[in-house]
Amino acid sequence: MSDHAHASAHHIDVKEFHPRAQAAIHNPKIRQNFRKAMDGLMTKRKSAFEGWDLETLRDLGSNIRMRALANLPDLLEQLEAKLTENGIKVHWAVDADEACKIVRDICVARDAKSVIKGKSMVSEEMELNHYLQEHGIDALESDLGEYIVQLAEETPSHIIMPAIHKNTDEISQLLHDKTGTDLSHDVEYLTASARLQLREKFRNADVGVSGVNFAVAETGTLCLVENEGNGRMTTTVPPCHIAVTGIEKVVPNLEDVTGLLALLTRSATGQHITTYFNMISGPRKPDELDGPEEVHVVLVDNGRSSIFQDDELLDTLKCIRCGACMNHCPVYTRVGGHTYGTTYPGPIGKILMPHLIGLDEGRHLPSASSLCGACGEVCPVKIPIPDLLVRLRQESVDGDKLHPAKVRGHGAKRNSLEAMVWKGWSFMHAKPGLYRMGTGMAAKFHKLQPGNLGAWTKYRTAPKLAPKTLHQRMKERNT
Repeated sequence: MSDHAHASAHHIDVKEFHPRAQAAIHNPKIRQNFRKAMDGLMTKRKSAFEGWDLETLRDLGSNIRMRALANLPDLLEQLEAKLTENGIKVHWAVDADEACKIVRDICVARDAKSVIKGKSMVSEEMELNHYLQEHGIDALESDLGEYIVQLAEETPSHIIMPAIHKNTDEISQLLHDKTGTDLSHDVEYLTASARLQLREKFRNADVGVSGVNFAVAETGTLCLVENEGNGRMTTTVPPCHIAVTGIEKVVPNLEDVTGLLALLTRSATGQHITTYFNMISGPRKPDELDGPEEVHVVLVDNGRSSIFQDDELLDTLKCIRCGACMNHCPVYTRVGGHTYGTTYPGPIGKILMPHLIGLDEGRHLPSASSLCGACGEVCPVKIPIPDLLVRLRQESVDGDKLHPAKVRGHGAKRNSLEAMVWKGWSFMHAKPGLYRMGTGMAAKFHKLQPGNLGAWTKYRTAPKLAPKTLHQRMKERNT
């Protein structure tokens, strides 16, 4: 494990899911904050798609993503060539640690002491802020939600709205304590105060770091979707811009972006289009008045190649990071994002994070679901999340003959006694005589059945064994 991987443990212990879930369920404020926010987002999404043939649009989005993934290696080479032709420097990172070192080296080469960041989930995945701070470089979030979370010394609880777990009172108190603003319920005042504080940071930052929503291979264009303008400021005001992105974000051409953008904005925030849609194709040209002198792109693998090699798990890489699966998930809505202890919470986190951190670390994730199917129904690019959760559950106990385990850390939840019980169950059900004898004995001694069957019966009544088997009843009925 790398030094950075050790350092990343400063956040939340990933394995403590169940105690955190219990604490969140018994915290009325968290329940209220998330319920209100999720209800609003679901309503806005439904309204935004009214009059649209949603299923056809979802099919389009899914096909665009699958076509891109089917040609991913070639598209990445084409993207690198086009970006280089446009004057953008391309870097490849095998994992989060290498990606952080690349960003640090660029900053050191420019003698940069301060970094201003636009919203980027990949940078959260890298834990870039923490890494830069350890190496004497200040990194400040410019997205309002990320800025609030950073002031609170927390991690984002949602991939689109990082501070969704906080209400207006909490945000007002935090800004008052940390920045000296007046206590107020006026959202416009609080937003304006934060914007004023950030403007000076934009002007003085040595480097701007952003994410990428779509990277267009045909033109070498980096597309950035946002609402606050901080992304545009981050990518134009500092003299150096570094974009960090997962390798799966590449699409063949600009036409593909239109369909995905229509799905992304409506699914994420219920908007027909976001306030800003940035298209970056190179550094400042001699005849241009603004823009960075240098533009760098860091293409981050960090486990994505292993996902790419599995025909079923490949669907995970279709994700466009809209957050709709979280907004509709009954588990996420009740326990919140911090409960998961991972960069990506909710349904998408449950299928993505096991690849990034290993099933041994994220063993609780595939099971933190009721498999109700809501996430799969609303996913704009038709990722079969429930099916992938079942697959990862198989992986966590070392799979079966049809699905041999492949994910790093597989078998972490395998229990020898449980495996032996299921093997016996399988053997018994394959032998009719043994099956009849076993079920007959269970029926005969049904009164000896314990009422406590472990965690399952903590909130449920244990099902009672029948005094007669189905075969016995059918035989009596026929006679």
